[in-house]
Amino acid sequence: MSRVFRRRYGGAIVAGVRKTRDSWLDGPRLDVPDSSPRSTYPGERLGLPPAGPMSVAGMGRRLAALVLDWLACLLVVALFTGHRLLAPGDRPFLTLAVFTLEYVVLLSALGTTFGMRLVGIGVRRLDGSRVALLWVVVRTALLLCVVPAVIYDTDYRGLHDKAAGCVVVRL
Repeated sequence: MSRVFRRRYGGAIVAGVRKTRDSWLDGPRLDVPDSSPRSTYPGERLGLPPAGPMSVAGMGRRLAALVLDWLACLLVVALFTGHRLLAPGDRPFLTLAVFTLEYVVLLSALGTTFGMRLVGIGVRRLDGSRVALLWVVVRTALLLCVVPAVIYDTDYRGLHDKAAGCVVVRL
């Protein structure tokens, strides 16, 4: 739907056509320009390189590391309890406890877990240093909640990474 309008600029009357909304159900129209600059690669806003060491790790590597860590924890639990490796329902909380212990100990000591090391990634603070123990515990607790880990931004930083002030990078 269009509506003709007339405005007075100086001494002249200017006519034009203004497009209007068809319905109030469409909601208000905001003509506010997007003030955030678009980054060309993940990690640009953080000052990280586009590729190579210390660049942001992709989601494929992160997921592979998580699966490798979980399988390693299943193996450890199976070795110490004498149960079959992938038996459903056998001590799931014990596997979760070993997973939590692995993440807290290895991330605070080495900055990487077993699975992360195999795929060549690690967790660093935004300034490049290792993450402190308290923030590793916060990050791991949020990772175990799952939802904060699957909500992420254009830099592939999940809510658990943002809360701890860190980023997962390639080594």
